[in-house]
Amino acid sequence: MSPQDVVSNIDMLSPPAPAVDQVFVNAVEMLNVFAPVFIAGFLITLAATPVVRRLAFIVGVVDTPDAHRKHHKAPVAYLGGLAVFMGFMAAMFVSFIAIDGEASDLASVPPSILIGATAIALTGLADDIWKWDARLKIAGQLVAAAALAYSDIGIGAVTGFLQPFFGAPDAVLFNLGSIAILSGTLYYWVGTAFLGFVIIGGCNSANLIDGLDGLLAGSTAIMSCGFLAISLLLASTVIVAEPSTSLVGVRVALSLALLGTMLGFLPWNFNPAVIFLGDCGSLLIGYLCITTVLLFGEQGPSSLVVAGFIIFGLPITDTILAIIRRKMAGVPVNTPDAQHIHHQVKRLFGSVKKSVFALYGITLVFTTIGVAIASVLLLTETRVLVVYAIGIAFFGFVISVAVKIALIQRMQSEVLDQELRDAKASAVVSSRQQSQSDQPA
Repeated sequence: MSPQDVVSNIDMLSPPAPAVDQVFVNAVEMLNVFAPVFIAGFLITLAATPVVRRLAFIVGVVDTPDAHRKHHKAPVAYLGGLAVFMGFMAAMFVSFIAIDGEASDLASVPPSILIGATAIALTGLADDIWKWDARLKIAGQLVAAAALAYSDIGIGAVTGFLQPFFGAPDAVLFNLGSIAILSGTLYYWVGTAFLGFVIIGGCNSANLIDGLDGLLAGSTAIMSCGFLAISLLLASTVIVAEPSTSLVGVRVALSLALLGTMLGFLPWNFNPAVIFLGDCGSLLIGYLCITTVLLFGEQGPSSLVVAGFIIFGLPITDTILAIIRRKMAGVPVNTPDAQHIHHQVKRLFGSVKKSVFALYGITLVFTTIGVAIASVLLLTETRVLVVYAIGIAFFGFVISVAVKIALIQRMQSEVLDQELRDAKASAVVSSRQQSQSDQPA
């Protein structure tokens, strides 16, 4: 297949540009239908959080300050993620009612997504209470990924990326004796591996930035606005032959549920926080964000997945920085430290609130870039190769900055170690000289 054929096949994935007025009308209609999903997620989370906080103190699930990485002044309740999970499931219940009524021609949220969310929430909850081994947490995340793979969620995104190079799913990739291996087999296994990787990565990336009061909840609220904008654009521009199998409503419902639960939890979690998300909440948030991003590649241009990951840019950036920093320091990647982005920003501003608002601003920049890319892709005839180029440049820049910071930190550490060694050597020499001078002649 020639490069021209690849470009031609990729361009075929781009939808025709719709009328702006029609896009606006369809977006308003979708918001009217699914507004109760947002309301349910917001109200249930808002009301459940103080109840869960009281329960956390009764059973003793609290976070105690350690003056190193945890700087709050008094013990703070965990289990905030349980309230978020309750609000999310309530929002999903309302979405089923909405779809059965005014939007009866749309598909409901697949059970596999809810099964995955439950597996993630239970895994995080068990870790908050019993401090599970990391391997058990990974196992719970893989269960969630397997549930998504069962419904082929995420497989379509990989298929869209690989199809221009390997042909349609029913194309013969190669023959193994008398057995024909189809391209679809490659897409499925690569998609399954990719799904497991991004679910584990997304869950733990969200967990890493949950280090300041209100940071993860507020950042996720901003990101979910970006997810909602792309979901509404998809609802207005992508034509699906069978509405009953369309994921249009699913993406909108998930985005609104995530936004509602975050805004319902944020008043209790913003500085000074009275309750923390815990692993139950942070892992669940990462799962829901990544699942929504993967859905952008289903029944729509796969390039939208790149835009979704850019919106999720703050957790991704922090994770890349942490991995590179720890690898260059020669320590395991799961070794905790106080060098995450939020730690460094807090040292810069000296205030939790100022630091959180600064990181909100960074999240807003990532979100704006992601939505802008999606808008250009869906509303114009722009080739999706441009999106690939922007995505590669974006993450290449992030990795370069991460390497630069890691190198600077390592050099500073080496200089400090050398100064300490010199100081010790000097102290030894001074001690010997003093000892010799004290000896009688």
